[in-house]
Amino acid sequence: MKAIVTSQQVAKLAHVSQSAVSRTFTPGASVSQVTRKKVLAAAKALGYRPNAIARSLITRRSRIIALVMSYLENQFYPLVIEKLSQQLQRQGYHVLLFISEIDEVDEVLSDILQYQVDGIVMASVTLSAGLATSCADAGVPIIMINRVPDTDTLARHNISSVTSDNYQGGRMVAQLLLDRGHQRIAFIAGLENSSTNLERERGFNEVLQQAGCPAFSRAVGNYSFDGAAQATRALFDCADRPDAIFVANDHMAIAAMDVLRVEFGLRIPQDVSVIGFDDIPQAAWGSYRLTTVLQCVPDMVNATVDLLLQQIQGEINPNSVVIPCRIVERTSVRPEQKPMRNDT
Repeated sequence: MKAIVTSQQVAKLAHVSQSAVSRTFTPGASVSQVTRKKVLAAAKALGYRPNAIARSLITRRSRIIALVMSYLENQFYPLVIEKLSQQLQRQGYHVLLFISEIDEVDEVLSDILQYQVDGIVMASVTLSAGLATSCADAGVPIIMINRVPDTDTLARHNISSVTSDNYQGGRMVAQLLLDRGHQRIAFIAGLENSSTNLERERGFNEVLQQAGCPAFSRAVGNYSFDGAAQATRALFDCADRPDAIFVANDHMAIAAMDVLRVEFGLRIPQDVSVIGFDDIPQAAWGSYRLTTVLQCVPDMVNATVDLLLQQIQGEINPNSVVIPCRIVERTSVRPEQKPMRNDT
């Protein structure tokens, strides 16, 4: 077996201190370009590779971030994984991905903490009191992305969150549909207890109520493709149908559009308008051209990484960041009616 080359040997060959070798291979550490070149040259000559496990024992930092997710069939979350992993890697951290059921995060808790992770990012999962307590006791910061814990959990366990302005997004959807002359406006909900669904529906209903045009009907799709298909059938398998639907995310909205066209023979937007939420890549596909509310993934990821690094390097203080969102209009909504010309 080939002998393991140590950092002491690299330091000796490069004529530098062992701490200079350590700084050279520590992301973000301060080291001069001259020293860096000498260390890298010596490491290459000796075939040295830094030992991340050994370094973590010295620094008490693993430079590993646990990312806990579920619901990967929604293309919004693979985008989050990609951007978040790239951003953390640029900061010298590695991502350890845990796939969980939406309401069963505690089942992976022991695995997460065994890796001595420096922080946890949670997306599309529900934060339990048990997980929050264990992480708070271990001094491990938690950032929730696209979810908000309840106020009590946030305050007691120093949990931070990054979300889009779901409430304002719901308001913008309702206003757009009212402006386009719709009067029978339905809603397909996601998970009833998720903060994203609650806020989107709250903003949506407030604008409709203020306009004297409350939601015409409602069904629950549980943020699943099949659930959205069933919800659409429940809303339209009757004589008095909606003339527009707001669907709590794009993944479900695409399912709804398929059912409306294939099973009911309806035209979009001539017979019914459809709006989603997220602006996943498929929303722009030519067969859908879905009008939707854009969640800015880069801005959400940047805010998540900033919060995470601040709390790893300093004190863990709860913070909630809300990212503005906007409507991306395509062709799934009835176009604006132009006023009739008066040529007389």
